[in-house]
Amino acid sequence: MPMPLTNHASIAEMPVLQAPDRSTDTLVDKMDGVLRRTGNAITSAATDNKDSRDGRHPGNGAVVKTEAEAAAAGQPREKQKPNKHSVDYMTRSFVAGGIAGCAAKTTVAPLDRVKILFQTSNPQFAKYTGSWSGLSHALSDIYAQHGIVGLFRGHSATLLKIYPYAAIKFVAYEQYRAFIIGAKHQETWLRRFTAGALAGVTSVLFTYPLEVIRVRLAFETGVRPSSLTDICTKIYHEHPLPKKAPAAAHASSAVVRGLAGAATTTAHVVVPRSGIINFYRGFSTTMLGMVPYAGMSFLTHDSIGDVFRSPLLRKHATLPRPANAPSDKPAPLQAWAELTAGGISGAVSQTISYPLELIRRRMQVAGAVGDGHRLRIAETAGMIFKERGFSGFFVGLSIGYIKIIPLAAVSFYTYERTKTMLGI
Repeated sequence: MPMPLTNHASIAEMPVLQAPDRSTDTLVDKMDGVLRRTGNAITSAATDNKDSRDGRHPGNGAVVKTEAEAAAAGQPREKQKPNKHSVDYMTRSFVAGGIAGCAAKTTVAPLDRVKILFQTSNPQFAKYTGSWSGLSHALSDIYAQHGIVGLFRGHSATLLKIYPYAAIKFVAYEQYRAFIIGAKHQETWLRRFTAGALAGVTSVLFTYPLEVIRVRLAFETGVRPSSLTDICTKIYHEHPLPKKAPAAAHASSAVVRGLAGAATTTAHVVVPRSGIINFYRGFSTTMLGMVPYAGMSFLTHDSIGDVFRSPLLRKHATLPRPANAPSDKPAPLQAWAELTAGGISGAVSQTISYPLELIRRRMQVAGAVGDGHRLRIAETAGMIFKERGFSGFFVGLSIGYIKIIPLAAVSFYTYERTKTMLGI
């Protein structure tokens, strides 16, 4: 397919007949220059097919040297717009996303451990909730009992989960973004939010069981912690205690009790009481919470990036474009700007989605406390409200800020820098 002619004279280059004192020679010279450049562009377009057969690529109205010739001449060659749906691009994006997720999670692993203990109302650490000093006391308590290893308990499961989760999330966002936002004029907040939300939902679909295992590992505070295999076995075999059937009002209700018993048995067959389904506790809540969290995270990050790349701040917040940068990639942000954009996106998304995240955590550890009854979303929300009122839905949010701001900042920073290293 022939390339578009990009060397046509722009409107700004056309002569403007406003000054009556402009000489005819000047006007003729300008028109001659316009016609000469237009002729060069037409000539270049006519040779496009020949250049393609010779391994050359037309662009910007001139024959571009091959990579070998450009390298021999010492001239940098700007990369063309990449095919984001290609296997090569998705593989590189997958690697960059996984590395970014692992780096970010390792940075905040101790804070994540304390946050889970607070969210799930662990009896041993309930006394530390509600104050900023409680965070340091909880960290000191864990370190005194279990050493540095205690601060990273469950981190192996975290990395096992976070690499595919972050990799899939960033790959999915690139794909959804390329599909939903096909051109610059389509860069709307709704399209960005939709691409981010779909990316978050996609990543959760593939990695949720690993999240349940990670939370259960972090929830345990015993002297002899369970291994990864032990936790998986426990979760798999957990089942709620059978509910007692309501007492019948008189003997004639025996038939009704028989029908109710048969219906209950059928329900247990259709909906398993244990097994793989236990690894999806709180899944529906996660899906509901992931939509605003991932959507606002990507939307805020990209919007803050636009602010930093605006003419007012561009000089102070951006870096020169790398020589091998794809043609459609904006100028990279400086380290402080990239970290700031990521940190703000984390704070905004955490605030909006935190109540649903808290409900999800409580549902995930339902098998480790109480009678193992699978609480529904409404039941869990009612329990939280009964225990602490409206403020109960934001228990641990202050710690959440301390954790999510560096988490999101490191994640986006590492992802963008790794993409640059991988040439995408």
